[in-house]
Amino acid sequence: MKTIVLKLGGEVVQSDALAIIARDVAALANDTRLCVVHGGGPQATELTKRLGMTPNVVAGRRITDAATLDVMKMTVAGKVNVDLCAGLLAAGARPVGLHGASSMTVRAHKRPPRVVTGAGPDPIDFGHVGDVDSVNRELLALLSSNGYVPVVACLGADDQGNTFNINADIVANKVAIALEADGLFLVTDVPAVLRDVNDPSSRISRLTIAEGEQAIADGIVTKGMIPKLEESFAALGEGVRAVHIVGKLKAGELSRAVREPGAVGTMLVP
Repeated sequence: MKTIVLKLGGEVVQSDALAIIARDVAALANDTRLCVVHGGGPQATELTKRLGMTPNVVAGRRITDAATLDVMKMTVAGKVNVDLCAGLLAAGARPVGLHGASSMTVRAHKRPPRVVTGAGPDPIDFGHVGDVDSVNRELLALLSSNGYVPVVACLGADDQGNTFNINADIVANKVAIALEADGLFLVTDVPAVLRDVNDPSSRISRLTIAEGEQAIADGIVTKGMIPKLEESFAALGEGVRAVHIVGKLKAGELSRAVREPGAVGTMLVP
């Protein structure tokens, strides 16, 4: 059986795409070990504003003070996780919602202050933001091997019960590494890495790390796709066999992407 890790952003969970993806997940779970990791940035930002708070974002990264951490717990480990599990359940899958404090699914420590590109010369303290130390492989493998679908919210925890906000892409990478996944699938708002962002038919079906770095240097890959590729390259360097960037999925396309690597989206390989 293949082992597949699927990463969904919060924007996917609150869109019509969830029902399409959920049906494919339910179908794949019959003969594939699956683990889903999700974020919840849009929902967290919306609740922050509804509570009269102002999101504090530096160089594209969220500063997580105590109040913001509470928001992340309420949205990412709360509403988003429940909504995603409910959508999977309706499609016939057997989801189990988890977060970092669920038997240390994601063990983490507080990120020390660091200099960040685009934020000036001084180190930035991101507050209750964590860096991943390890993943509870035993728990995730136990669930997925028995037909359940672990659904992991992007929060970490330490032995003292402190919780941390963590970027969902990073959590998905670490989960894929821990599970020695055959593939990590990143569901985005674009169908693939494109040679021309305005032309969906310009899909690049396969990229090696060297080819991806060259595409960035040549300006073919720009904006938000750059950090996504760089994080994917890091995951490949740590043992993930392939990272697939997919999006705007139609019915059956996620299943096809898993069963026919490279047929949908862009497959990144070492």
